[in-house]
Amino acid sequence: MPIPSKLPRVGTTIFTVMSKLAAECGAINLSQGFPDFPIDEKLSVLVHQAMSAGHNQYAPMPGLPALREAIAAKVQRLYGFSYDPETEITVTSGGTQAIFTAIGAVVHPGDEVIIVDPAYDCYSPTVELFGGKPVHVRLGDDMKFDANAVQAAITPRTRMLMINTPHNPAGTILREADMERIAAILRGTDIVLLSDEVYEHLVFDGEPHASAIKQPELRDRAFVIFSFGKVFHTTGWKMGYVLAPKELMIEFRKVHQFNVFSANTPIQHALATYMKEPAHYENVPVFYQAKRDRFAAGMKGSRFKLLPCEGSYFQTADYSAISDEDDMAFAQRVTRAFGVATIPLSPFYKAPPVGQRLLRFCFAKQDATLDAAIEKLCRI
Repeated sequence: MPIPSKLPRVGTTIFTVMSKLAAECGAINLSQGFPDFPIDEKLSVLVHQAMSAGHNQYAPMPGLPALREAIAAKVQRLYGFSYDPETEITVTSGGTQAIFTAIGAVVHPGDEVIIVDPAYDCYSPTVELFGGKPVHVRLGDDMKFDANAVQAAITPRTRMLMINTPHNPAGTILREADMERIAAILRGTDIVLLSDEVYEHLVFDGEPHASAIKQPELRDRAFVIFSFGKVFHTTGWKMGYVLAPKELMIEFRKVHQFNVFSANTPIQHALATYMKEPAHYENVPVFYQAKRDRFAAGMKGSRFKLLPCEGSYFQTADYSAISDEDDMAFAQRVTRAFGVATIPLSPFYKAPPVGQRLLRFCFAKQDATLDAAIEKLCRI
């Protein structure tokens, strides 16, 4: 029986494709964004203790109260604003689920959603699933936010603007001036902001994280989304959270309760305790900046040209001095012939810029993994 696809243009995600190819070729996997080093043993012990204490049944739908309170305390500490743990914070099964649920909560058939390319590949399909129309604009040639392009894309049907900082895959960040410009663009409209800030603690070179939370005009209309997996190196746990004003959160929870209902209970107990020590997240920028710098130093001996990496754990590189192949073909050849898997940037665009030759490398790896990959990449 033929079944009409709701996503006829969508295939298997590029992360699955390249990780599968890496496994088949025995290549070093710098493609999919996950660490290959152990998590903090303290966190593992806390999860085990929670399981042993019997915390193995459903958590409350919005999340464990102790964890929501810990999140509120952290946000107050970092950004100087207090979200109500009872009505404005919800724990989710990862950042992607939070994004899916936020879009589902407010986007109606025919609504337009502005997406800034290159964009995380779940954005556009999710908008389409709920009947919305993705409207794609691009970062500038320098991979920085282009406020003029966003302004020009707004119409009376615009329902949501999606932003991402630090940016995956570009590795650039938004700054306070960008957030002020976004506030000015949205002023006087009913447009909802979705601010994807899952890499909030991976901002380098002493720059602060410019969260939408800091701008009153933005946080009053925003779903702000975070990830425990990115911060604590536990991507497989699929744990995140969303912050939003009460009116938006009411709609979010209506969808959330029928989507996953609640996130992993023993891990919530563990995180509630673990977050009492701010050093567990405050030391993350230094940790990852050292890895960025190690990768960049080693790649000086290669023919790749590295673009500025201001945040995230991704390094974008131009390979136009090496090959005229399109990025998919080149990424596959590098995996098969040289033993390093990467991610081509074209899948992050609706329409990739003509002649762009970029790959994304994940440097959230052990030093030995990075060094081995660098050695192979320098042979190309």
